Amino acid sequence: MDRRTLLALLPAAALARLAVGPARAEGIDANAILNDPEAPVSGNPKGDLTIVAFLDYNCPFCKKAEPDLLRLVKADGRIRLVHKDWPILGEASVYGAQLALAARYQGRYDDVHRTLMGIPGRKIPKERMLEAVSASGVDMARLESDRASHQGEIAALLQRNLDQADALGLQGTPVFLIGPLKVAAALDYDGFKQAVAQARAKGRS
Repeated sequence: MDRRTLLALLPAAALARLAVGPARAEGIDANAILNDPEAPVSGNPKGDLTIVAFLDYNCPFCKKAEPDLLRLVKADGRIRLVHKDWPILGEASVYGAQLALAARYQGRYDDVHRTLMGIPGRKIPKERMLEAVSASGVDMARLESDRASHQGEIAALLQRNLDQADALGLQGTPVFLIGPLKVAAALDYDGFKQAVAQARAKGRS
């Protein structure tokens, strides 16, 4: 059984004890990670705690964690969620990230992000991603236009995300930087809630 499978099977409390570590590393520009002006942000932009989510649209563990993460962000009301599209699972993953980031220019990143995360399974082909996004109600003509005209900015953002992940020593998706904690696992709702409480407690200490 590989590490990802093991992590997926562990209960939330055990998972938090196993997979939580310090997010800080030597030479990391924390401000660049937390406040990249091109990185999509949801939740409460003025929240007292930031979660940075490194995700891939072909990662089943990301898809498993996504609903519980969004549920907690909504229920908590004080979390700022920074999305780091980190397409490391092939060409289709890069295409999905490009679609989501292009949608940001029409204010629809969240919609496309949720749509792509909602496609079940792994190794989702580009055609299936495009079909799902087309059915999400976004302006597809503008999406394709923005993807082409902002190709350089999107590629630069994806490269920054990759560089930040490498600098942090991340090994795969998903990874959540929850305040000062690094959680390399697909947490459930209780796991996210526990990690958020732990992060806030560390922030007050």
